[in-house]
Amino acid sequence: MAQAKSLTQTEITTILTHIEANTNAKRNRMMFLLTLQAGLRVGEVAQLKLADVRNTDGSIKTEVYFAAERVKHAHARTVFLNQRLQAELAEYISSRTWLDNSQPLFTTLRGAKKPFSANTLAQLFHYLYKKALVFQGSSHSGRRTFITTLAQKGISVRVLASLAGHRSLNTTMRYIDVNDEMKRNAVELV
Repeated sequence: MAQAKSLTQTEITTILTHIEANTNAKRNRMMFLLTLQAGLRVGEVAQLKLADVRNTDGSIKTEVYFAAERVKHAHARTVFLNQRLQAELAEYISSRTWLDNSQPLFTTLRGAKKPFSANTLAQLFHYLYKKALVFQGSSHSGRRTFITTLAQKGISVRVLASLAGHRSLNTTMRYIDVNDEMKRNAVELV
């Protein structure tokens, strides 16, 4: 299977613009941002519940804990939410009516209690990229971009592996795209 494409800033803007111009814009924007800014896998996004991201007092959590049974390879992990993502989540949550805290954070058109499956959400991302004319984008592109962006900013591979929930540094290193900007910055350090 081919590796997911790492997105450029121009492609990210194109995707967000496309999302805003179509139905379910708030939902789709939030799902995309969770992959892009928190590195969530599409299966993790699909299974999120309101209680995973909102405290009992209504504030947004700074961390989302995924127990082993909820994560690929049964390796529990904590996902950290930056302040921008917390603000986006607060806005998304306030735009909807919630039945209870066990309700899925993202639902299909079939109803308020009908979450996406990982496969259905992967298909949604596939068509989202295709319609936005971002070629070779996949449901994993946001996650790959998250890891590559942090690597470009000098975050160590060990920290990246922990953030991504990888047990092997080699797995994480396969996510990092090396580009000309990274090489220019590297030679300036000499």
